[in-house]
Amino acid sequence: MSSEQLTVYDWKRYPETARFIDERINVFCQKSADIQQFAHDLQTRTGTRLRDWVDHLEVKWSDALANELVDLGYEPVTDADRPLYHHPAAMFPAVKAAASAVERLFVRVDSVADFLLVQQRDMDIPIEGDVGAAVRQRIAFDGEGVELHVIERHGCPVTCTTPPATPDLKKLAAHAEALRLRKRDFAEASAGFAHAASLIKASIADLGVDRTCDLFFAGERDYWQQRNLAARIQKARQDAMGMGWANHDHHTYRSSRKYFQSLIGIFELLGFNLRERFYAGKEAGWGAQVIEQPHARITIFADVDLSAEEVSQDFAHEAFQQRNELGTVGLWYRLHGEAFLQAGMHHLECQFDFDAARDQLAEEGDVKTMKPFTDLPHLRQAFTAGEIWPVQESRIQSLLKDGLISQEEADKFREKGAIGSHLEILQREEGFKGFNQTGINDIILETNPLKQQA
Repeated sequence: MSSEQLTVYDWKRYPETARFIDERINVFCQKSADIQQFAHDLQTRTGTRLRDWVDHLEVKWSDALANELVDLGYEPVTDADRPLYHHPAAMFPAVKAAASAVERLFVRVDSVADFLLVQQRDMDIPIEGDVGAAVRQRIAFDGEGVELHVIERHGCPVTCTTPPATPDLKKLAAHAEALRLRKRDFAEASAGFAHAASLIKASIADLGVDRTCDLFFAGERDYWQQRNLAARIQKARQDAMGMGWANHDHHTYRSSRKYFQSLIGIFELLGFNLRERFYAGKEAGWGAQVIEQPHARITIFADVDLSAEEVSQDFAHEAFQQRNELGTVGLWYRLHGEAFLQAGMHHLECQFDFDAARDQLAEEGDVKTMKPFTDLPHLRQAFTAGEIWPVQESRIQSLLKDGLISQEEADKFREKGAIGSHLEILQREEGFKGFNQTGINDIILETNPLKQQA
């Protein structure tokens, strides 16, 4: 991939495609009181929209529909058992030819079994897919010629026309546990990256890259969630509907400049591709490499202190020159450690009904949200108030020794701690797949631990 390609971020909006999908989803709600009630419950109990969870639709097929989909930006998937179209340039569910007169809407969940337990849907109907399979699904609600099915995917997207064989359950459980409980505290971060790499390689040998990636990030979300109250509150709300974190949009890691290439190397081992580079501007002093694992449906924002000159290089692979000053990302790392290791993710961003989620979290969980840092017709974003973490004395002493904080700032970190992590609330419209490239500096400055002290 060329340097120019790595800076592309001109994602398009597709209002006509969005209307097409919304109209199709509305038909399911109109033809089934149960589906309509389910959509209402998602809105009022989790602050999400039914569309935020849709995996794909199976609808009555015709040549005219196929042509319409192409006009809307969809492309056919080869080797599918029935006509199947996906939209590579935007965030829309796939559309597939129905196998019968019944049309089906598939909704993503973390676990079909958990969903059925919570919703208490007819337990006599078996789940399609073996325990531990990469894809499992089952009908949940029906109506007049329509059905809603819940589906869980583990490294096997809708475009994967031949699901992998079900792995050995003992090996699956062993690797899931090893990744979830991996050691994170090391005297040298290099040892931590090497340890994680060894666990990942062992899992890949038994389970393959895509299933390992799915397991790894399930563990990452668990670790982050234990360190963020807003996340635990929202997860409980979504679990009460049987949904899990299947509405995740992207995972964000903050990295030191020294180990940024090690971080990207681990993610490339897990099957990630470089998607685009992000630079917030000279004043912000930071940037990110956006990477994507298309089979596991994971997107990562990897944040690092960055200068204007460095954005033109392949900073995902070319080592940075070390420097003495710290930006917001660098200070966070020095206070808490690498996001990949001790600290855990800086934030998980999920798709919501923006206003509903913020209002419900405030009313039901006393969770405050910061001022939105993106408020556009097609993209809205806001952090929950930062979770405050205590700072180890050794980290404070190290910053003092290097002349990077004052004694007064050190005392405040001892007394008050420092901002650690957030849950991010996001709403996308018109299939927009990108991120806000302007006006982002203010929110990063607001999450600077020194700003918090002031």
